[in-house]
Amino acid sequence: MDGKQETLKDIEQTLGFVPQWLALVPDSAIEVEWGLIKGREMAETAIPNKYKELIGLGVAAQMQCPYSVVFHTEVARLCGATEEELEEAVGMAKLTAGWGAYFQGMQVDMEQFRREAKEVCDAIAAKQKAA
Repeated sequence: MDGKQETLKDIEQTLGFVPQWLALVPDSAIEVEWGLIKGREMAETAIPNKYKELIGLGVAAQMQCPYSVVFHTEVARLCGATEEELEEAVGMAKLTAGWGAYFQGMQVDMEQFRREAKEVCDAIAAKQKAA
């Protein structure tokens, strides 16, 4: 059995079937792509799966990819994400993209921004410690 056939068999054993979008992956890439999906997205890693899927949803929303939005929304729900968490993930994507556009458009000085970001974190940490 060749590498693609072995990979498709593993996909079927893992998911119960081979989704069309995985079957369409070229022979030369299927082992690598499935390895990334199975080993990073589906596996328990340093970031819990629910949070990985919420990150994926935020990225998908920003990329405006309806396929990824559907997939990451459904898997996030499977991993226990609430509707409030889904909305917050998309809201963070909007907030981050909006500020990114502003910083770029206004040509905010990066070195000053780095210093101020550290100062903001230091101030928040000091308030948390005092509380």
